[in-house]
Amino acid sequence: MYKESCTIHPEMTDFLMEKHAPARVDKDAPMEYHNPVMLQECLEGLAIKPEGIYVDLTFGGGGHAKAILNHLKGGKLFGFDQDRDAEANAKELEGPSFQFIQANFRYLKRYLKLHKVDQVDGILADLGVSSHQFDVPERGFSTRFNAALDMRMDQSGGVTAAQVLSSYSETDLHKILGMYGEVRNAKTLAAAIVSARMRNAIHTIEDFKVILRKFAPRGRENKYFAQVFQALRIEVNAELQALEEMLLQCADVMKPGARMVVMTYHSLEDRLVKNFFSKGKMFGEVEKDFYGNQLRPFEPVNRKPIIAREAELSLNNRARSAKLRVAVKV
Repeated sequence: MYKESCTIHPEMTDFLMEKHAPARVDKDAPMEYHNPVMLQECLEGLAIKPEGIYVDLTFGGGGHAKAILNHLKGGKLFGFDQDRDAEANAKELEGPSFQFIQANFRYLKRYLKLHKVDQVDGILADLGVSSHQFDVPERGFSTRFNAALDMRMDQSGGVTAAQVLSSYSETDLHKILGMYGEVRNAKTLAAAIVSARMRNAIHTIEDFKVILRKFAPRGRENKYFAQVFQALRIEVNAELQALEEMLLQCADVMKPGARMVVMTYHSLEDRLVKNFFSKGKMFGEVEKDFYGNQLRPFEPVNRKPIIAREAELSLNNRARSAKLRVAVKV
């Protein structure tokens, strides 16, 4: 289905490395989110109009949203995030220019309609996983902690990573490990998971690591864990399906000339965004009309993805895998 290899986020390898001491999390302290990656490039890509209507599809800690609001005068920003923890950060921005929506961005069109918005001037999506989600043990994203295997970004419903491991068939496990994590021994690992769960339930991260250690390449254990955990996280949160749905809806809710800015951190996401911007579809070739004109809703602004400058890379390792694509609504 996907021909490109799946690049693991640098931050995932860093967060999952066991040699790092577990972070101490103070539940009463303010929630820490990552610094926004390529902030200036995102703002330039949006070409913000002071009176325009904009959408930040991945609000998180609000870093991009705050910068966008600073450029608005009479305009409006809608911030989406399915993670309930992000709502606390959104309260800092409450006002007539900002509206927070606690929902998955796959419901973009529905919620804009609820707020009586038909078309917008720009949309931003930073598809990275926040540092905060890795640093809270009970979220189950990081192997630094022994916690329940959860991995849900929206903890109000849906299946957990533990439920995926305990209920999926060997064939389905093989598929998600190979496709979403590019795990080389995916078939062998899938069979081992099914065999192990018949003896003991896999509830916690440590339960799972006991299995993974037997199959991880020596000296590359942390990268192996990162690949497997990425595959599970993508499956649990239906990330690629949600991305496809969101991209298709963006074409419907954006004004002609509106800008869309998307930042990805692994090749599966980047391939979908690249194809949609250049071909108007996730797979296959661009369609043409009778006269040979290409039928696609967007025109890419940059042929190649924008990457972070060296100055930013020296300060923020998370930016190393980031790829930024910008397109204009035709």
